Amino acid sequence: MSARVVVADDQAIVREGIVMLLGLLPGIEVVGAAKDGDEAVALVAEKAPDVVLMDLRMPRCDGVEATRRIRKEHPRTQVVVLTTFADDDSLFTALQAGARGYLTKDARGEEIVQAIDAVMSGEAGLSPKVQRRLLERVTGSEAVPVPCALPSELPDGLTPREAEVLVLIAEGLSNREIARALHVSAATVKTHINNLFAKTGARDRTQAVRYAYGRGLARPPRTSFT
Repeated sequence: MSARVVVADDQAIVREGIVMLLGLLPGIEVVGAAKDGDEAVALVAEKAPDVVLMDLRMPRCDGVEATRRIRKEHPRTQVVVLTTFADDDSLFTALQAGARGYLTKDARGEEIVQAIDAVMSGEAGLSPKVQRRLLERVTGSEAVPVPCALPSELPDGLTPREAEVLVLIAEGLSNREIARALHVSAATVKTHINNLFAKTGARDRTQAVRYAYGRGLARPPRTSFT
């Protein structure tokens, strides 16, 4: 039996290209295509596909929220993320939402087929790159160096990731070092810093560090006297 698949991607040329590629692959029947998460959820309700190939960055309803809704409302439909982004923020958020597979858009046709077959068999359909990343996280070989536990309620609307970035700024790490520590891109770090500056009212890193100390998010270095 063919796997019945819905494709969700906001870029028409990409969406049409994926649909065309899937049409050439054995054992796959494309039953619908969506330009955002809301359309993807509606198509799943209408078509009851086996698998959704889901982009992450889409307007109105993004791929993570669409995945969460599909897995809650239509648990027989599996989700394989097919995205440009391979950073930790995207990967772990998608998996936590219920995605069973995760591929980047440089995946070959045979990799897509393998991922679809895997999730339909109850297994994980992950690219080798993603499998290595998960293994590193589980084994702690690249642990995130956050020095202390974050409080359950963060001040001024900070997200947990923004608070982590703030703590690492207080530790003296550069943007590049923070990106490496959190396994995200430097551009993602810059976005988090801009957001936390706006929320805390900090104009620079020095003020941000003072804020972190004052709110108990980081500990000032101890001064040694000899």
